[in-house]
Amino acid sequence: MRVTKNIWVLLSIIITGVGWVTADNTFFKPKPVKFTVPKGWPQPVYDFSQNPLTEEGIALGRKLFYDGRLSKDGNFSCGSCHQQFGAFNTYDHNLSHGFNNSSTTRNAPGLFNLAWQKEFMWDGGVNHLDLQPLAPITAANEMAETMEAVIAKLRSDPEYRKMFKAAFGDETINYQRFAKAMSQFVLQLVSSNSKYDKVMRGEASFILPEQLGYDIFKKKCASCHAEPLFTDFSYRNTGMPLDPYLKDYGRMKITGNANDSLKFRVPSLRNVAMTFPYGHDGRFFSLSNVFEHYRKNMVTGPGIDSLIRNRLPLSNFEIGQITAFLYTLTDSAFLKDPRFAPPGYENNGKPPADIHP
Repeated sequence: MRVTKNIWVLLSIIITGVGWVTADNTFFKPKPVKFTVPKGWPQPVYDFSQNPLTEEGIALGRKLFYDGRLSKDGNFSCGSCHQQFGAFNTYDHNLSHGFNNSSTTRNAPGLFNLAWQKEFMWDGGVNHLDLQPLAPITAANEMAETMEAVIAKLRSDPEYRKMFKAAFGDETINYQRFAKAMSQFVLQLVSSNSKYDKVMRGEASFILPEQLGYDIFKKKCASCHAEPLFTDFSYRNTGMPLDPYLKDYGRMKITGNANDSLKFRVPSLRNVAMTFPYGHDGRFFSLSNVFEHYRKNMVTGPGIDSLIRNRLPLSNFEIGQITAFLYTLTDSAFLKDPRFAPPGYENNGKPPADIHP
């Protein structure tokens, strides 16, 4: 009789527990976030059906993006090299700092409009946004950590367990969920509200130098830097001689094809006034350096892209007008949007006590 009673008590506990799990799953309703495609833009290439945006997922991704514990020594977060005020590039540095006083071998590009990008890195070595975090986290000269160690750190943190549960329904923490959360955050980094965009929407007008620069740009630059993203995402040899120290052959490292030697991805020119220095290795510290390269200093030869085989004829006047136009691509609202700042910066722009710029 007593045994039977104990069994019923045990069954009651189990059934109640199942009820709790069921209720927990029933009430798991993350708040969906709609991804808005700017008017006149092409449809994104990222498959949102495999990773629907939610407020909880984005919040988790934001916390991960700025967490130094993703690196081996705790000193380097994604946000260390991708700073918002520089359009999420490494502002004013040709190469970024990494673990154990090392330096990266490439200039950190700005992060924005990633939903339209199929491949990542200067050489296209990563073919999906969800895989992108693996490269910097595991690189010995960047964050120098293993994903196993990162996941272990996250699992030991009660706040992360709570946030993963809010975003995905339970406390399971693995790379797939980590990557989806990171992607959800960076997919929100859409830059589409510069003066150029306002002109295209009929909300503003170019002044004369900007209009002249836009006209010249469309004739001499738009073949590679196509609107509205200001890149065609192709890989091109633009006549930059090989750096004898870095010895970076670009796309050829990925494809193994000698014809891809010294080819690098065409960068977007959005926010270009803020993303200096320029080039895959940050060798150009100003726009004037870039213009001088294209009109005088290119190393020409059989591997040079056919569009600029004879360099790019530009007068001083044309350079001045193009520069005026390029400044209209700066999206000040994007650079200051509190949604993209480190958690805690929303409070009058002041960082929380545990974050050091």
